[in-house]
Amino acid sequence: MGDRRMRVLAIGDLHGCSLMLDDLLAWVAPVADDTVVTLGDYVDRGPDSRGVLDRLVRMKREGKRLVCLRGNHELMMLAARTGDRGASADWLGVGGLQTLGSYGRAPGRSGTLADVPAEHWEFLEYQLAPYFETPTHVFVHAGLSPGDALDEQDDAWLYWEFLPPAMRHVSGKTIVCGHTSQKGGVPKVVPGAVCVDTYAHGGGWLTCLDAATGRYWQVNVMGKRREGRVDYEE
Repeated sequence: MGDRRMRVLAIGDLHGCSLMLDDLLAWVAPVADDTVVTLGDYVDRGPDSRGVLDRLVRMKREGKRLVCLRGNHELMMLAARTGDRGASADWLGVGGLQTLGSYGRAPGRSGTLADVPAEHWEFLEYQLAPYFETPTHVFVHAGLSPGDALDEQDDAWLYWEFLPPAMRHVSGKTIVCGHTSQKGGVPKVVPGAVCVDTYAHGGGWLTCLDAATGRYWQVNVMGKRREGRVDYEE
């Protein structure tokens, strides 16, 4: 029958890779007692940001155990919506153009921010968390300031800082993060943390990590599968 314990499954940066998300979930096959934690950066760069958000919104509507964290690209998309020219230019330059393309009404025809459905804006603005904590792990998009409690973390650490050589948090818990793209396609382990952004949108792999065991599953744009295991460093 296999291992029926409750798993906490962390999925790295999606960046518009909706078909890879579908493939990964079909393979890992979360059951009702599993918790899926998506680590942010659902939009931009990849081809189907709309499809990624559709899938996550649907999973939440269906009552799945799904925790969606906020990434810096969600923050940039929301800032672009304010109409600030600088914020809009910044977002378009880091993948916003691809996001708008996914909302186009015909192939090859870009959409606009006005074409983004209200349920997607509601999801981006109100349904994303800064971090998720279990008895043994802390899940976050970018990282944590090692000496600060979770409720005292600065946005720069939560959403923007890249993975340092070590990131041991004062809680003693292992940090699971994304944001720092591992272009070699393999999760990066440093003392205190593991990064599972494995460059899905750029020809790498989309990773799902079983936080407790270190086992991970990966799929790529060609539909290939592979798996492995990380060894956490103390």
